[in-house]
Amino acid sequence: MRYPEIFIAGGATELPPAQDVRDAVAAGRLDARIADRTEALAVTVSDGPSGPELAARAARRAFTEAGSPGLDLLLHATVYYQGHDLWAPASYVQREVLADAPGCVPCPAVEIRQLSNGGMAALELAAGYLAATPDRGHALLTAGDRFEAPGFDRWNGDPGTHYADGGSALLLSNRDGFARLRSLATVSAPELEGMHRGDDPFGAAPFAHRPMVDMETTKRAFVSRTGVGRCTALVSAGQRRALETALDEAGNKLADIDWFVLPHLGRRRLEAAFFTPFGIDPERSTWPWSRAVGHLGAGDQFAGLDHLRRSGALRPGQLVLLVGIGAGFTWSCAVIEVLGPLRPSGKGTGAA
Repeated sequence: MRYPEIFIAGGATELPPAQDVRDAVAAGRLDARIADRTEALAVTVSDGPSGPELAARAARRAFTEAGSPGLDLLLHATVYYQGHDLWAPASYVQREVLADAPGCVPCPAVEIRQLSNGGMAALELAAGYLAATPDRGHALLTAGDRFEAPGFDRWNGDPGTHYADGGSALLLSNRDGFARLRSLATVSAPELEGMHRGDDPFGAAPFAHRPMVDMETTKRAFVSRTGVGRCTALVSAGQRRALETALDEAGNKLADIDWFVLPHLGRRRLEAAFFTPFGIDPERSTWPWSRAVGHLGAGDQFAGLDHLRRSGALRPGQLVLLVGIGAGFTWSCAVIEVLGPLRPSGKGTGAA
């Protein structure tokens, strides 16, 4: 879908200190062969703050830097345990943000559970929400997770990708921003939902079948039934369709893209999914930065775009492709046009 009047007005990222991958290998927490395949350098690890707390910190910065505009929607994307049972983390993030802006009226606050594609799902939902009526001006999107033991092994729970702790935020506007959302496309393949369910029966409580998340076991069970070729074909087709649809709707070609914000996967997975099939230069992607961060669950795209902006890499007129993939399976791609530093102006002008 095309979004000619939706802008990105700000963003922020909150990352705890990084832990060197070599230290994890030396400590026996990670096999050296897996580390070599991922080519990761470090993973950010929280020594206490939860995913919602990290997300709230990022959200407060993004909201404050944008001048604390009124909010019409808050969406909080999550992957793993948020720190409390039967609890609404989106409402917590909203309360923390509005504590610094007492004049803002509370708006709907909703949690998004689309796993690693949750941030992109939130982006699509919020864009549609703002586009529905001009009376809605801003939507704050957040993502935050802490992948910690005893329930999650960040090094081995999903071999080939190391999971990191952190929070990120993105502020959308239908008035102005430093970038414009040109298009966003999402593709779904529910035939693959069993890849993260495997042969396990439905449980009555978390960790009913094993004490720790083990995505490798469920994937192997699913692939043994479905076949490697069938799984690979579905994954490749879904990714390509999402990417090509987003480009077509934006009126662009792959060669027009200046920067690629990719999921924070290991190098081998990025080669197979993006660098080789689409001819993407790793140096034109967020890989050189993300290899020292790790996979932030639903927040890779928010954090990656924020990194490019704050590092000074973005220039007016450039195009950025945001790419997301999540179990289920869903793939999302969005084309972003860089306009320039945010300057207050009339709705829809996107003036630099």
